[in-house]
Amino acid sequence: MKTIRISDITMKQGTQSGRYALTFREKLEVSKLLDRLGVSVVELEGITQQKIDSLRIKSIAAIVKNSIVAVPVGLSEEQVELVWTALKEAPHPRLQVVAPVSPVQMEYLFHKKSSAMLADAQAAILACKKRTEDVEFVADDATRSDPEFLYRMIRMAIGAGAGLITVCDTAGAMLPSEFSTFLDELYTQVPELSQVELGVSCSDALSMADACAMAAVCRGAMEVKAAAYRVDTVSLANLTKLLASKEDLCGARCTVRTTELKRSLNQINWMCQTSRSKLSPFDNGAGQTDNELALTCHDDRAAVDHAVEGLGYDLSEEDRTRVWEAFQRMAVHKKKVGARELDAIVASAAMQVPDIYHLEAYAINTDNVMGATAHIKVRYKDQVLDGLSAGDGPVDASFLAIEQIAGCHYELDDFQIQAVTEGREALGETVVKLRYNGKLYSGRGLSTDISAASILAYINALNKIVYEEEMA
Repeated sequence: MKTIRISDITMKQGTQSGRYALTFREKLEVSKLLDRLGVSVVELEGITQQKIDSLRIKSIAAIVKNSIVAVPVGLSEEQVELVWTALKEAPHPRLQVVAPVSPVQMEYLFHKKSSAMLADAQAAILACKKRTEDVEFVADDATRSDPEFLYRMIRMAIGAGAGLITVCDTAGAMLPSEFSTFLDELYTQVPELSQVELGVSCSDALSMADACAMAAVCRGAMEVKAAAYRVDTVSLANLTKLLASKEDLCGARCTVRTTELKRSLNQINWMCQTSRSKLSPFDNGAGQTDNELALTCHDDRAAVDHAVEGLGYDLSEEDRTRVWEAFQRMAVHKKKVGARELDAIVASAAMQVPDIYHLEAYAINTDNVMGATAHIKVRYKDQVLDGLSAGDGPVDASFLAIEQIAGCHYELDDFQIQAVTEGREALGETVVKLRYNGKLYSGRGLSTDISAASILAYINALNKIVYEEEMA
């Protein structure tokens, strides 16, 4: 009985299809869910914005423990090194060389002749092979290619060191029987293919992607690209169900934990389907997630630093020291320090900067019919700036008014509220986490008015972003 690897492309297809967009935090959550679910491979987008994308890949590589993390590279030594630098700390890294093999894509999308594409792909595979043993060659639009050129390209990829050859039915025009014949011909014309593993990627243009994937498994494919949130591709849920019910017929099984499948897919689908309201600063929302972080006074500096990194922060050595000292003071009085407490420590202890933006005044109006409006005045250097905005609620309206003043939308990674003291005049504490250029900044606010605490926390985080930008 062979074990089929399922390679999830949910995050990659979101970028390619343009149907949905996941925030930085949501990509981390999706990666953790897929890893816990037992998906064999988690595929990520490549690097287009160096700073942001490198941090995204590094962060996911650090949290995915069991699955392979696969990232596509560009067709040059420099681009291969860029991706590898971000990916190399993953327990199971994979580099992907993606090259079009059909005349349409080569000439009209990439403006390359077949000989140039062959040479570029070979150079990229060789560069990947220097860095890792796990190299995948993806023949894009393979079913519409010139057969002889496709065979040449696959032979070259195997000779250069690719251990996995993936062929793509990008147009999705084949029936299962046609796809089976196509794969049989590949094995016949390229005997070297039996020395490596075959993967497939099928479009769902004819609603046949799942059936074509199963046909490929029966013809010897060892890896199938599928998506937890399906958009014109193989469904992770359907493929898992088919493999489980036809295990004896295909002689194949997968590693996905079927008992956890429904719950995990519901969480991923919720993140992919949730769109941002125009009256809310909250991006596509990551719901409440489980965080099992629990530090005690017995944990050392390294454990605290690791936990801070796990929350997504990239702190300087000086700020790490401040966080460690603040943690020690808190841990003396608390049995356990969880994620929320650690966020509050980072917000109050790390990267303390001058008040570039200073809250002067605010007025918030809200009711159960008209919604909420916020009018906020802040002092920026020697100017007093106004922001006026409507929102889905008082916090939404306040944050949108601050965005209006700052002239920029920042990804709102997290927003936390908790009581600090008890009674009618209780102090409320808020922590706001903003992400900018891939980096996380947190701000803390304290007030008897929770709206004021929220505004102060947002401005505190904003000041850190602006200060770092001005000092750069």
